[in-house]
Formats: sequence, structure tokens, C-alpha cells
Amino acid sequence: MPHPLKLHPDCRCDAVREIAVEATRPEPAALRLRYRVSGAVAGLLVPAPASPSRTDGLWQHTCFEAFLRAGAGESYYEYNFAPSTEWAAYAFTSYRSEMRIIADAALSIELTQSETALDLTAEIHDLPAETPWRVALSAVMEERNGRRSYWALAHPKGKPDFHHSDCFALELP
Repeated sequence: MPHPLKLHPDCRCDAVREIAVEATRPEPAALRLRYRVSGAVAGLLVPAPASPSRTDGLWQHTCFEAFLRAGAGESYYEYNFAPSTEWAAYAFTSYRSEMRIIADAALSIELTQSETALDLTAEIHDLPAETPWRVALSAVMEERNGRRSYWALAHPKGKPDFHHSDCFALELP
């Protein structure tokens, strides 16, 4: 079932009509995400294809994100997926605390694009197999005019903050 992402109330995005994400656990230690952006996607700045590699700062441009909290603790993981197939992964002990880079994440990214849709599928393996998972799904869209918009399942009050506990709005058993 696709989960719609909501545009942050302080943002505007002319190129995107909607973003929806399908999230599944094909195995206990794996997560498959399919992000679908619908609209006039030619109005988006989409990074050019690159070799799949770990890269910091992806959130500053068009990218898709997933935050995963396994079990009942406060620790969580952050994954960034760029349409270029570059990626980043981090582990935190609690809200934005003690960030550790995950240099060798087992993941794959595939992209398809048309005039009206951008589909990015990401699959992550070697995740904690415990259940349930609390997941925050989000996206940053950068338009050709330089404007950025922030999309998430849920937004806390104030400025966009995908790490906030309010964003962990999806439970995957």
C-alpha cells in the first residue's frame, strides 16, 4: 500500500503533484522502498547518474530518505538515496546524537523516469531483524529554480526536521 508524503506547510513545490512510498520487508532483515514522484518532473533538478557510492550531503539536493528505529529503543538509522544512485547511511544513539557513518551499507538503488513520474526503488539488507520497526519516510525535492521542498509522512511543528520522533509515523511488523 502506498503511503503519501506530505509537503511541509512552509514549502511550495510547483514540479511535484504528489509523492507516495511503498515500504515492505521482503525478509526480516531487509527493507524495500519504492518512492514515486508524480507531476511535471522535468521541473526538478535530478542528479546525473553516477557510480553507486557513499556520498555525504545528498539531502542538499533531490534525494529520498528513510529513518529506521528497530525495537523500542531510541537509536535509529538514516539512509539517503539519490537518483544518481549515490547513497549515505548513518547510525544515531538517540535524536541527532553520536552520529556514526555506515561506510559499507548493503543496499541497491534503481531509478526510472518519465515526463510525469520519477520512481526510485531502494533495497537495504543486513538490518536488525527485530520487530516492529518504526519508520520515517521523507524526500527533498529541488526544483530547477533552486527552491527546495521537504516531504514526509508527518511533520513536527516548526521547520522541517526528518529526525524528529513525530516523523516515525509508519510501523512495519
